[in-house]
Amino acid sequence: MSGRGTRGTAMAGAEPSGSPRGRTALARAVREARDGPVGDACASFLLAASLLAPEDPHAARAAVLAAADAAWTAGDAATCLTLLRDHPPRSGRGTAAPDPVDGRGTAAPDPVDGRGTAAPDPVDDYRLGIRAVLEARFDRAAAPLRRVAHATGGDDTPEPLLRSAAAGLLLGDLAAARQAGARALAAARNRGAFALEPRALEYLAYAELRAGRHAQARSHAEDGLRAARATGQRNYAAQHHAVLALAASIEGEPQLVDAHVSAALTTARRHGLAQTATLAHWAAARAALGRGLPEDAADRLAPLIRPGPGRGHFAVWMLAVPCFVEAAVLAGRPADARPAVAEFARWEACGADPHASAQLARCQALLAPSEQAHALYVRALARHDETGGDFERARTALLFGRWLRRRRRLREARDRLSAALVGFDHCGARVWAEQTRAELRAHGAVSRAAAPAALTRLTPQQLRIAHRVADGATNREIAQSLAVSTRTVDYHLRNVYSVLGVRSRVELARLVEQGEKTAAHP
Repeated sequence: MSGRGTRGTAMAGAEPSGSPRGRTALARAVREARDGPVGDACASFLLAASLLAPEDPHAARAAVLAAADAAWTAGDAATCLTLLRDHPPRSGRGTAAPDPVDGRGTAAPDPVDGRGTAAPDPVDDYRLGIRAVLEARFDRAAAPLRRVAHATGGDDTPEPLLRSAAAGLLLGDLAAARQAGARALAAARNRGAFALEPRALEYLAYAELRAGRHAQARSHAEDGLRAARATGQRNYAAQHHAVLALAASIEGEPQLVDAHVSAALTTARRHGLAQTATLAHWAAARAALGRGLPEDAADRLAPLIRPGPGRGHFAVWMLAVPCFVEAAVLAGRPADARPAVAEFARWEACGADPHASAQLARCQALLAPSEQAHALYVRALARHDETGGDFERARTALLFGRWLRRRRRLREARDRLSAALVGFDHCGARVWAEQTRAELRAHGAVSRAAAPAALTRLTPQQLRIAHRVADGATNREIAQSLAVSTRTVDYHLRNVYSVLGVRSRVELARLVEQGEKTAAHP
């Protein structure tokens, strides 16, 4: 989720030997990267690089990489790519042989494969891997990023370990990301490099979050937030607020989600943190989806997913596509989801994220005709079994169980829903577990005698909406039939849920059906 691994590298270790103006510009750039507009930080790093280059080319190269990192954080892919293209690697591998990402000649033999003897340089590999990601050449990104992710060795220096953690996250190699992040945190604390703690904790929190370990992610993000505040790093504090919002969106704490989203977006807007903003909006949307408000979730995610100037950060928005597809389909807007699924399929084919295959099959099942959906859900669950992740597997099982219930395949549905409930409970996803319990309770959850009395408490408009929901209409279809907006329907439907004490459309439909039967046969 995060590709940052170079920021502050120029300040690590020995003091750069360049001009006093260069050292001053570098110190200012590091401060801005941690607690200021990241666009300004990018410019300051480049100024520092030009001032340091005559006397300390090593520090100058590190400053250029830090400038690229700041552009990445800002979501400025063009500037980031230009910097990575225009500044050559440090090692002889990048000058004696053409850059393998350029495609302008024959690449040097890959020492990892045993076809050569030159030792790869982790910083060069990191630069080449990130560059290939930005060029959408994931086939060329995998090998260098994999070398970086596993190049931890016996080094106890925080910066190389942070690069390894970032590479692991980009590859979806969460085990490598967690290992490198934990070692980076230990190294930073051992060396008294307290300013690096928030970044190490951020990588750990992201890795745990993507693995479905939400309680651990929350713990790391809380520690990271405290460390960021203690060292005056508002940009990292905002990142941790976004992670905490994502964790809370799963655990069913809407007020906490809102508080963390607001805190993250306040700094993100002031300092141009595109990645943080995308994560925060995703958290708000997922919280809405967890509370049974797919229309709100789809509206929140649509600008981030669709092409155009409002699209989310290039390293994050694709991770939110499965959430958008689910929300759009549940909101009765499958046409909105189809282009996103097609793009997600191209992303999955690149192999950059091992979890994408299962999520793609789930998205396709949501949009598929009945005769194809069953096989796609089964395929998705099989892929989840291969890659792990309790939360995502449970979400697939929940959707599959709902699909089976609608087709009266009740025994199969109960098995899938029970498995979903176990998965949600295991990873602390309380709001989603409650959705699943509501599905399981829908069988006779309300007695026939109680149903008519409950329905009489609804207003005429609420009753009309309840009956249309029972008929299987989407919010959009209901809005069109009643000549109101979909938001009005959503508002009334929430009140219907509250009055009747139900938590899902399935449970509401069951209650209405029981009420109609009782009225016909008192």
